Amino acid sequence: MSSNVAQNYPYASETEAQRATAVERAVAAADGLRARIATEAIGLGTLEPEQRWWVWVCPADGGTGRLHVAGYARDSHAVYVVCDSCGRTFLR
Repeated sequence: MSSNVAQNYPYASETEAQRATAVERAVAAADGLRARIATEAIGLGTLEPEQRWWVWVCPADGGTGRLHVAGYARDSHAVYVVCDSCGRTFLR
């Protein structure tokens, strides 16, 4: 399987609490990331406490980081994700 196809498959899933913690950790570690997310994404709406979210492997940092859902893209029909390692953002 090519790497492009493999990167589209989720790596794991996480609870809402795990997702929120991972995104907050990434935002705290990367300068300007909170403002970028606020500009490029909209919120997730009303969430259920037991809701689960997909997690992907970051294609930009050599596979060490994980992509966590940070919102929905404002200008595209996509999930907006942030890497917990390098702080880059992607659309899924």
